[in-house]
Amino acid sequence: MSGDGLDGVDRTIVQALRADGRATLATLAEASGLSQSAVQARVRKLEARGVITGYRAVVDPETVGLPITAYVEITPLDQSQADDAPERLRDIEGIEACWSVAGASNYLLLVRVPSPSALEDLLGRIRREAGVSTRSTIVLRTYFEGRPVLP
Repeated sequence: MSGDGLDGVDRTIVQALRADGRATLATLAEASGLSQSAVQARVRKLEARGVITGYRAVVDPETVGLPITAYVEITPLDQSQADDAPERLRDIEGIEACWSVAGASNYLLLVRVPSPSALEDLLGRIRREAGVSTRSTIVLRTYFEGRPVLP
């Protein structure tokens, strides 16, 4: 067992579920060499331990009307203000992710919007709601993302 508490069987199950979150117990059993009931017990334990935190559909943003993707760095205008930007921005539509980062900025946002003007409007809202300055990088093309990473 490694330092993360996952043995080889757990890693095989997690890898299979990362590749296909809808994999059947039969598929997981075949991949791991366990019975379906043993695999089901392992999956439940992995969920209970927080290794597996959920299952989701992966949607192509362009096909649902969100062709503009950008990374937005945010930095408080006043470094002495409360550091609560994630809470202030949590419910704003268009912001898909927020990460605390090391470097010149405090946070990095992943945003998806339908148009350049919608991005401009969203940036203005982010600045107002969180009292921050922004620096944006617009994605021109995505070659790959969301690739399964081996645990």
